Amino acid sequence: MNTLQMHLPTKFFTQITLWTAMLLVCCLAPSSARSQKFKVTLDAGHGDHDYGAVYNGHIEKNIALAVVLKVGKQLEQNNDISVIYTRKTDVFVDLIERANIANRADSQLFVSIHCNANKNSSADGSETYVMGMTKIKSNLEAAKKENQVITMEKDYKQKYEGFDPRSPETMIGMTLMQEEFLDNSISMASKIQNKFIDNLGRKSRGVKQAPYMVLHKAYMPRVLIEMGFISNIVEGNFLDSEEGQEKMAQAIAEAILSYKKEYFGSGEANLPTVRPSQKMEEVKKNDSVAAPIARVSEPKETPKTTDSSLPISGTWFKIQLSASPKKMELKAENFKGLSPISMTTDNGFNRYYYGQCATYDEAKRLLKEAKSKGYGSAFVIAYKNGQRVTIQEAMQP
Repeated sequence: MNTLQMHLPTKFFTQITLWTAMLLVCCLAPSSARSQKFKVTLDAGHGDHDYGAVYNGHIEKNIALAVVLKVGKQLEQNNDISVIYTRKTDVFVDLIERANIANRADSQLFVSIHCNANKNSSADGSETYVMGMTKIKSNLEAAKKENQVITMEKDYKQKYEGFDPRSPETMIGMTLMQEEFLDNSISMASKIQNKFIDNLGRKSRGVKQAPYMVLHKAYMPRVLIEMGFISNIVEGNFLDSEEGQEKMAQAIAEAILSYKKEYFGSGEANLPTVRPSQKMEEVKKNDSVAAPIARVSEPKETPKTTDSSLPISGTWFKIQLSASPKKMELKAENFKGLSPISMTTDNGFNRYYYGQCATYDEAKRLLKEAKSKGYGSAFVIAYKNGQRVTIQEAMQP
């Protein structure tokens, strides 16, 4: 046995040890980083043989995809955000699969992007939908139009058993899970509409509820954006232009970052600076087809609501689990074993909270516990001297 053979096992063992250590670092570090990221799923409506609305040479599937890719590109500049796409090319994806992509990724937010259209070519403006039942005819018609896509899917009658896309009301009889996420969904939708108004001077048709199948199956805060009417000459040209798509994407990305900051903490926001936007040309406002605008305005500051279960003085934190019009007994078995549970009621909604503590560090521990129990959209709220305040206000001495 020569000298080289005698030393080979030692060197080989040393190399294996180093390689193993490097492999562990490479595998474990990214996994830890990923777990801390805010995950948002972006869904470009339609695709492939499903063109969506087509008016004046404008094709909905192409516009939706272009805007989604631009939104994603802007969000991906933030190290603490992970973007998941339901499609990045011109392919057809089943509605239920779009939602499942977000579910499998454990996304904290689902944003589906579309364009609107109407036989009335003067109809204009953007609107953002959250999941919910409604009796407003125009909202049901909007949902009917988008849900009709499922008839292009193979075996759709078996896959969506009990649901008739021509009659969105049939969803009333299906199991709905939107209540747990409704509060956050409305907040996200409001931020989007306000960004369209503030940044672009766009007409807002408001935040609305409708039974969209793609929203129904996504188990997280979720919204569906109708960016505008491609059946309107001016609006269609704007949405089908590079400049218009960049501006719409910028507004949507800013809204997502604002939502993330409010409910999941800040972090670096690396959106590129945008040139002062030139407001698009005003178009006729006499939309005789659409229902009256039912806009849900996002408060400019946290409402100074009170919670009678808290001491009058001092700073306190709680974990908001859900908001629902349904009233439930404040028992641990109704909230996946979490206790204590408290509740406030305002604007017709019952808001349910877990825990009560005096420090933000303890609140983060309670939040982690709530999320481990399945409350993925839970978030920390704060009170100061009996009144609801922002987390930033609560942290101030």
